[in-house]
Amino acid sequence: MGGASRLIAFFLLTFVLTWAAWLASATWGRGQPALFGLGGPIFLLGVFAPAMVALGLTAWHEGRPGVGSLLARIGRWQVAATWYAFALAYLATIKLTAALLHRIVLGAWPVFGSTPWPLMVGAIAVSTWVQAGEEIGWRGYALPRLAAGLGLGPASIVLGTIWALWHLPLFFMPGSGSDGQSFPIYLLHVAALSVAIAWLYWRTDGSLLLVMVMHASINNTTGVVPAAMPGASDPLTFSGSTMALLTVALSWLVAVPLLSQMRGARLAIDGRDD
Repeated sequence: MGGASRLIAFFLLTFVLTWAAWLASATWGRGQPALFGLGGPIFLLGVFAPAMVALGLTAWHEGRPGVGSLLARIGRWQVAATWYAFALAYLATIKLTAALLHRIVLGAWPVFGSTPWPLMVGAIAVSTWVQAGEEIGWRGYALPRLAAGLGLGPASIVLGTIWALWHLPLFFMPGSGSDGQSFPIYLLHVAALSVAIAWLYWRTDGSLLLVMVMHASINNTTGVVPAAMPGASDPLTFSGSTMALLTVALSWLVAVPLLSQMRGARLAIDGRDD
């Protein structure tokens, strides 16, 4: 099976497993919340599908050495402190800058979140390890293979689009936190996030730990300045709050120079340059 076929298999199997698990959760979650509810084992099966599929395909095609090489990237923690700072502060900095622009442009501050910073830091520390369920698949398995054919910058955008689409069922699931919000705006934001994460992965020589930290930080600092549209009910419309639009614009303002830096960049596949 060639590289393109492996990628297609990875994406298809990941989407089928995740969406089936989430559909089951949405269908039977109220009747059996312990098993099928949001955050329950069936729902989490979908969350961890990218890593499960990536490890399964790697084991099938490359055996134990390939699996070991992929998992070893989680242990790449000895990188400069500036990369940890970038991973932890990226979204919070964008959100606070967007809030300042909101104040300048509209003459009023947006609503700020009430979660204490120490609690956010603790949540990041705990949830970093949960992000292995996604990042082993997205950045560890898919990104290097996409980059081999497209180049790292374009691959990061393509992967970001696929990554956003993978989340689509959540926009129709009551109680998910994304239900009713604008999916087109979300897709634009996630594509920019994917560029920044790919750049960090490249600059840290393929450290899955650092992108796991960044993913956890993004999830847990997005509420610093909430951007959700109250009462939103149609995920397919391009209708979002001013904060959401400012966040997307600033994310792409950061992503564009990162894309320029990634021209000609290469990533290792399975421990080798490919």
